[in-house]
Amino acid sequence: MTLLNAGPIYHTAPFNFCTVAMAEGSHIVCMEKFDAADWLAQVEHYRPSLVCMVPTMMSRITKLASEVLAKADLSSIKLLLHVAAPCPSEIKRWWIDRLGPEKIYEVYGGTERLGATGINGVDWLTHPGSVGRPIPGDEVLILDDAGAELPPHQVGEIYFRRATGTGTHYRYIGSETRIRDGLDSFGDMGWLDEDGFLYIADRRTDMVVVAGVNVYPAEVEAALESLPGVLCSAVIGLPDADLGSRLHAIVELAQHTELPADGIEFVASALARIAIFKRPRSVEFTRERIRDDAGKVRRGALRAARLPPK
Repeated sequence: MTLLNAGPIYHTAPFNFCTVAMAEGSHIVCMEKFDAADWLAQVEHYRPSLVCMVPTMMSRITKLASEVLAKADLSSIKLLLHVAAPCPSEIKRWWIDRLGPEKIYEVYGGTERLGATGINGVDWLTHPGSVGRPIPGDEVLILDDAGAELPPHQVGEIYFRRATGTGTHYRYIGSETRIRDGLDSFGDMGWLDEDGFLYIADRRTDMVVVAGVNVYPAEVEAALESLPGVLCSAVIGLPDADLGSRLHAIVELAQHTELPADGIEFVASALARIAIFKRPRSVEFTRERIRDDAGKVRRGALRAARLPPK
């Protein structure tokens, strides 16, 4: 087969995909730097059967000019595998409509290999928003702060149990392990439905407490990124004397999109879809990249840059 890899090899997932493909004797095409239009050109030139991506890349491709997308030939792709971050539902549906649900596969996991879930597009259509069920040999549990298991649809911390037990092949520098009674966690929050499908809320460390209410930025960011001309967004919490924290949105605009005079008005249609307490009180716009080549956003650094000097 031919694999088209758009991600940096220093990141675990692209490195693993390319290593396995190479071991199997496949043809590997690695992009030096991701560009949405160039990705389409690489697909048409090399005719890959497997492509590996992160949601940011998937989103940027969908926002190319309609005439460019209409001419793009993606018929060689037999499997689109995406990882690394939650994928907004609108983006996922676009790719399912374009390639077919049986060709889309999502994996949720991490470098530490604590456990993983997977879901194809067919199952996703009946469980929209899910990242799937655990792979064979893994078990997923949702626990509260006291370590008690939570029932379906209640948000808690996601823990994995592997048949081989918790691993000791990794360690955190500057942070304590999250191992608890034979379970291990990436620190993500989420919930299970009645069928055992997992849904991600966000990272515990990314959660913002607004007037005593927990807000997970991923939901707000997905709404913002549905807007035309928005390539990416990051929502962070900034100090507020009244609310404790207020939400601030950093929105990355495409080059052809004019900078809005009124930020709140520009995003109003997207924010109308979410609860009032989840809506950012302030918005800033940038043309600088918010997420890195691995699809990750460093909210701590973004927040620190916007805090007043001590």
